[in-house]
Amino acid sequence: MFSRTTLEHHSTDMRQFIDFRASTLPSGMRIIEVYNSSGLSFTLLPDRAMDIWTAFYNGLPLTWISQGSPHLPDFGAPWLRQYNGGLLTTCGLSNAGDAETDTITGEHRGLHGDFTRLRAYQIEGESGWQGDQYRVKLTCYVAQTSLFGEQLRVKRTYSITLGEPVIDITDVVENRFDVPVPMMMLYHFNLGYPLVSEGAQLVLPGEHVYPCDAEARNGLAHWMEYSAATRGVNEQVFYHHLKHNGNNKTSVAIFNPEFGLQLEWDTTYAPYFTQWKNVRRNIYVSGIEPGNCIPEGLNAARANDRLVMLQPDETHTFHNQLRVLPNAAYIEQSCEQIRTLQTQGHLLTNGQFKGL
Repeated sequence: MFSRTTLEHHSTDMRQFIDFRASTLPSGMRIIEVYNSSGLSFTLLPDRAMDIWTAFYNGLPLTWISQGSPHLPDFGAPWLRQYNGGLLTTCGLSNAGDAETDTITGEHRGLHGDFTRLRAYQIEGESGWQGDQYRVKLTCYVAQTSLFGEQLRVKRTYSITLGEPVIDITDVVENRFDVPVPMMMLYHFNLGYPLVSEGAQLVLPGEHVYPCDAEARNGLAHWMEYSAATRGVNEQVFYHHLKHNGNNKTSVAIFNPEFGLQLEWDTTYAPYFTQWKNVRRNIYVSGIEPGNCIPEGLNAARANDRLVMLQPDETHTFHNQLRVLPNAAYIEQSCEQIRTLQTQGHLLTNGQFKGL
């Protein structure tokens, strides 16, 4: 979009075009505004695991947000009352799914775990030219710890490139204790109007689709289509067994006639993909959710041989890339890539789908 020579001839400070900018809301909550001359902007929440709150492309919202958000972290409030909406809400690290009591230890775990209520620390940014590309990067740490319990640490990195409507997210999860610990990681990417609206479609390179429950079974024939906002309609959840490109990469895309969004990720440690369809009036928001689990809860994951145990000093790296598809040509290019995966890709074998 912009050459290095042209930019250096016209400006002495690259913050004119791209940057991470930190501030504090009157509530005391920290935010980091991210802007890029590509037209993509979004807001990070350091006090909520450095998840993504609002996100816009050329002024159009990509996600739904809840009333009064962003909410300060409150471990005394139910997860749903703490739900900001926003482009990313990270579920885990000890549970993804309904609240439950552990069948072995008796420990109680809340809905979707505590990770999104944890505060990021050691936040650092860097920027500079890499050849003809100008890149800005932000790194932080988020720790989920309990004395004599889990000692998990996530190094989270956001990276953006000048002129590209793309967000790269890399998480390195490390077990810093001397015993194995269960670890559930689910990326709850939440999309809203007008990106998701009547007539929107989800395309993916899938082999099998599994409805979560009776409500989803009723909508199985139309899992890929999004309807108008409807009063009183119930949510539907589908699990998809996907194909990858031979290098552990896969992608899905959701789009309407005007624009869309592609999600590409590394399936090495994230072989599962959950689709959350929620087209209910007023709370019209749907999720595309890669992860190392499905949102079934730790008990069910353990019973069905889907529970990941992170060994002492072991790390798992997760990489997700969100790319705005600004027009019909980009949508078609993304769909063609996914169709190629559908016909030539390799079925993921590092996930268990028994019992679904």
